[in-house]
Amino acid sequence: MSDLNKHNLVYFEHESMRGLYELMDEWQLANEKRLLSTSIHQDNGKFCCIALTNPMEVTIVGTYAGMTIPIGIVAANREYRLAVASSVG
Repeated sequence: MSDLNKHNLVYFEHESMRGLYELMDEWQLANEKRLLSTSIHQDNGKFCCIALTNPMEVTIVGTYAGMTIPIGIVAANREYRLAVASSVG
């Protein structure tokens, strides 16, 4: 996947739950991302976690003339509004 904004799946594994926690905590600090959702299970004697991270970019949509259209983008914690042009006649 060439667009890093769309890559939000992360995998962690460790022999202990404490070690898994420390790996995940270190990853969050290094990457400055939150984990939106985690699923932790034991597999072959290790604690394994598949996690979804927060996307770097979110498109804000609204409705105009009965259509759903993008009206803004939030990227790197900054919001940008798009201009919506309308024509009458």
